[in-house]
Amino acid sequence: MLTLETPIQFVKGIGPTIAKMLAEKEILTVEDLLMHLPFRYEDRLNPRALSELKPGETASVIGEVRGAVLLRTKKMPIFEMTVGQGVQSLKAMWFHGKYLEGRFHAGQTVALYGKVDASRSGRGLKMIQPQFEILPGGNDDALDRVLEVGRITPVYESLGGSKLASRWIRRAVWNILEELKGIPETLPSFLPRSVLRRLDLPSREQALREVHFPPAGTALGQLQAAGTPAHKRLIFEELFYLELGLEVKRRKFQEKTGIAFETDEKVRAALREILPFHPTAAQKRALGEIAADMRRPAPMRRLLQGDVGSGKTIVALEAMLIAIENGHQAALMAPTEILATQHYLSAKRVLEKAQHKYRITLLTGSLDADRKRAARRRIYEGETDLVIGTHALIEEKVEFAKLGLVVVDEQHRFGVLQRFRLMKKDGGEPDVLVMTATPIPRTLALTLYGDLELSVLDESPPGRTPIVTRRVSDERADEVWDFVRKQVKKGHQAYVVYPVIEGPKGDQPELDFALPDEAPEEPSQKAKKPKTEALFPKLPLKSATDMYERLRAQELSGLRVGLLHGRLDADEKEVVMRRFLRGEIDVLIATTVIEVGVDVPNATVMVIEHAERFGLAQLHQLRGRVGRGGAKSYCILMTGGKISPSAEERLGAMVETQDGFVLAERDLELRGPGEFFGTRQAGLPDFRVANLVRDRKLLELAKVEAARFVAKAKEEATEEERMRVASRLKDAWQRRYGLAEAG
Repeated sequence: MLTLETPIQFVKGIGPTIAKMLAEKEILTVEDLLMHLPFRYEDRLNPRALSELKPGETASVIGEVRGAVLLRTKKMPIFEMTVGQGVQSLKAMWFHGKYLEGRFHAGQTVALYGKVDASRSGRGLKMIQPQFEILPGGNDDALDRVLEVGRITPVYESLGGSKLASRWIRRAVWNILEELKGIPETLPSFLPRSVLRRLDLPSREQALREVHFPPAGTALGQLQAAGTPAHKRLIFEELFYLELGLEVKRRKFQEKTGIAFETDEKVRAALREILPFHPTAAQKRALGEIAADMRRPAPMRRLLQGDVGSGKTIVALEAMLIAIENGHQAALMAPTEILATQHYLSAKRVLEKAQHKYRITLLTGSLDADRKRAARRRIYEGETDLVIGTHALIEEKVEFAKLGLVVVDEQHRFGVLQRFRLMKKDGGEPDVLVMTATPIPRTLALTLYGDLELSVLDESPPGRTPIVTRRVSDERADEVWDFVRKQVKKGHQAYVVYPVIEGPKGDQPELDFALPDEAPEEPSQKAKKPKTEALFPKLPLKSATDMYERLRAQELSGLRVGLLHGRLDADEKEVVMRRFLRGEIDVLIATTVIEVGVDVPNATVMVIEHAERFGLAQLHQLRGRVGRGGAKSYCILMTGGKISPSAEERLGAMVETQDGFVLAERDLELRGPGEFFGTRQAGLPDFRVANLVRDRKLLELAKVEAARFVAKAKEEATEEERMRVASRLKDAWQRRYGLAEAG
């Protein structure tokens, strides 16, 4: 009997050869294939007549192939086909279309889906790069005719070229659903019955059938937006198990015995000593939340999130002082040596004011063997209070005497399990504070950090001035360099940032974002689209090293110009950084290595060349390097060449607002959750049906329902049901979400 767990090769008509192809797409079981949902739908029940079409609209049409030809132009081969309905006709065109030669023959019936445009002559209509499917003719079997025409038809991402494209998937899914029809044990409901009743959700079998083969009358708009009750049922289930896992983790942490720190008058006096200014209300609130957590006997697991320049570091330092004043060690792990060094220098500067002499140790990978050994000895023997470093802190040789608090800075830059490795360093359960200067949309915070409590710094410290942001083209470069000179003449400093270290190949990008080589495309047509370069030709990238030589010899001659990039060793970086901080460098030419960590109050200008090549979050982080003193500051976004629509949106958003949380939401919409941090790096779950941008409300609902189920499981579910949910949860976390149970 077929079940969800049946290996896909044992499904009738598949076998080992096709199963091997499917395995490359992570389709291993019957359930995997059923959860490969359509990415769009075509209305072949009521397709549009050619006579009804208007330029600018997107439509599905079914017609007869009247003729096809491959046109060989100087730039590219163009495949052109004429489709007709009676006396009406439409031209379909595909750039770089040689791969279509021989695919179409006069008399075939085809379905086309795409944007309708007027032809150049103004007579007739055309579609550029439409999706297409050759429909069954009179000799095809009855099942093909049932699935392909006369209905709302699902369209899938191919699972293996044309052989395993939409038509094959439709037949395979239909046959599986027919075999499983009406047998409850083969399509069990993994959602608790209490949740199904409360939310009035359809059964899993009904949801799968209606998602793949929508009944007549289903609104096409709802289907395209994954907004039908069937879609919502499957999406909710996936998000429910994510939030259920996070809730279980959170409760497990709460059951563990941690350290109950005291915040008596002695501790409060130590905190008052290091405050350099009047804290904002947000800083007071965040420190209060952190201190309350630290007083509890359960281990703290908290995320401190704040926009650029909101004062997170001083809050984290105060938290570390609470641990130190209670006789424990504190550790701060940063993603780069520059940032670790900056934290080390800042901590030394702030703690020098205190009467108590705190012992601070820096541990990074570039230290020589003797200095590393000495640092490790001080940590092990308890001769240091505060340890600041990079991932070198989680090496096996590093052992703490009495670790009480772990602070992880810019967590998204670490692998998902690294903070857990540091937490387990002395075998105890230290408190953990995760800190990020990247504003994270709530939907991502609920998934990446759903096991953590959240503190948000949404105010800037007093004295911060708004940063004037302007966008200019390369043609106005002379004006930009004149402006930089004027700012330096006033006693200020400037950054100039480039996307690559050296040229001419531009093979050393330090970006977290770059334009893809291909235009936005439908999944089923990957690798068959024209290169974006035809639409948005890329100019050679200016590099930091080349422009350093040119600017100091020409446009910025006479100024003290420095160079900072990721290839310099740690000592060189520190020397350059210190010189810039002391005002010995007027203009710092750099890559995005300065995105986090360099805090120079006297810097008032940030020039970003090739700004169209940077991600929105990265642009915002770079802009945050200026405006840290009292003087008016400027961010200049320089662009060259033709710019893509998505880059236009990013640059427009930068000019419109400085609110990092608004920009983060926009960035999530533009780039999608998989690229916001980088899925694998950040530990973002690999969803099959959910989309964090589209399904925000369902995620919030899943969080509420998961918390309720954990709290009331014994009241609302039988033991058998609880065991089924637990088994499903384990599978979801270990196999489907790509997350491990950690901590």
